[in-house]
Amino acid sequence: MTSAAKLLLGCIADDYTGASDLANTLTRAGLRTVQTIGVPASDLALPEVDAVVVSLKSRSIEASLAVTRSRAAETWLRGRGASHILFKICSTFDSTDAGNIGPVMDALRADSKDSIVLVTPAFPETGRTVYQGNLFVGPVPLNESPLKDHPLNPMHDSNLVRVLARQSKTRVGLVDLATLARGADAVRAKLADLVSGGVGAAVIDAVFDRDLETIGQVALDHRLSVGASGIGLGLARALVAASRAKPDPKGATRVTPVGGPAACLAGSCSQATLRQIASAEKVMAVLHLDPERVVAGKDEAQRALAWAKERLAAGPILIASSSTPAEVAALQSRHGRDAAGHAIEQAMADIAEGLVLSGVHRLVVAGGETSGAVVDRLAIPGFLVGAEIAAGVPVLRAVGAGKGEMVLALKSGNFGGPEFFSDALALMP
Repeated sequence: MTSAAKLLLGCIADDYTGASDLANTLTRAGLRTVQTIGVPASDLALPEVDAVVVSLKSRSIEASLAVTRSRAAETWLRGRGASHILFKICSTFDSTDAGNIGPVMDALRADSKDSIVLVTPAFPETGRTVYQGNLFVGPVPLNESPLKDHPLNPMHDSNLVRVLARQSKTRVGLVDLATLARGADAVRAKLADLVSGGVGAAVIDAVFDRDLETIGQVALDHRLSVGASGIGLGLARALVAASRAKPDPKGATRVTPVGGPAACLAGSCSQATLRQIASAEKVMAVLHLDPERVVAGKDEAQRALAWAKERLAAGPILIASSSTPAEVAALQSRHGRDAAGHAIEQAMADIAEGLVLSGVHRLVVAGGETSGAVVDRLAIPGFLVGAEIAAGVPVLRAVGAGKGEMVLALKSGNFGGPEFFSDALALMP
């Protein structure tokens, strides 16, 4: 990016797969977008772009550390001219009552000096809608969906006004669908009423794609918004509609083929990923890690690498640490949630590093925490966004990677169809 160029939109994502989802959404909407891993170094060469998505691994860490990292990302983005910052969170609002959505939102709002911030994880295209402040996954409330069993951030309350109020120091209000349906000026009037009542954050309903466009238009009145990729879509469309951005006629960045062996790693325990692994077993070699051996030490990762090296020449392989919710709960009860999760993440990172050293430069990773561990270990500073594999999941070409040319796909656990791994590899030449 040239020193004279100014960002139209700066984004801070709380995990790597969510960042890829957002970067993909912005690219489809016409914004030239780069995803970085962490706050970029001052000497990282970036092309001229409209938006930068800074990927953090801050969703499940200690809240004060998440705040520090998010504020550092905000400083970098503001320094490059970004007048609006989107704090990108999961479309299922993954967080505990201790945070990290509320604490990070409070800090960024204080920095922005906004009187109120709009908040919505809605993304109707992916089945996430908000009505009367309640988050729905498809036809059911969040707390009745399979996502209630998330191993790190189980969600047992679908009412986001309550969920956010338990985390935030500010009062939380609601902009309901009836208000939103009356248009941008009605939303602005409602926000003014909420501010006069001492409210500093407003969850806003969204059920249809057109709702996101209204939200994006209003959000650009402010310096900060909070939400999933749906609000990113609204912001991008509002920027294009206001002629502040010109849609890129070339679309997504064309990914130059890298060739060679390909591998998939699955760390998510979502039902979607478990189904995808079962489907992959029909077309490629699959190894299921023994979680007890993973927690015990490095031997299981070494066994997986030895297994992979014997098979890579024959075609793509998949290595999975994924387990059912009951198996995850049992493992956590024996070893502790944090210890078990850390051991599995590091094992997958060890395996990814070993695969790359063995000549793998096409890598598909399923699971937000797993993707974060893998990309950190491979020390990839950023990505150009390529073709869309599935809703919210693009092909990513590494920028500035020390281990050579690489093409990756980073998938949130719940995203993609049953044939996701095969679909991804078909678009990763």
